[in-house]
Amino acid sequence: MTFEIIKQERETNQSLIRRFTKRLRDSGILVGVKKSVFHQREKSKQVQRRITLRKLEKRKEYERALKLGEKKDEKRNPRRS
Repeated sequence: MTFEIIKQERETNQSLIRRFTKRLRDSGILVGVKKSVFHQREKSKQVQRRITLRKLEKRKEYERALKLGEKKDEKRNPRRS
């Protein structure tokens, strides 16, 4: 989407810039560009499975360590308790 802003008679540069920015904001072009810049693609199913399996593995290790007394059951943020 393109648009053209032409300076009118006896219009100051500031009012021209103000008109341009207002038109740009109303058109939604800037919002679309910002979305595309920060867009992250979705992870594949295989990668998601690997991540999930790794989390489950870590959880089992932690629970096993708790049972054996190798680790204490600590809260993550002691200030909140």
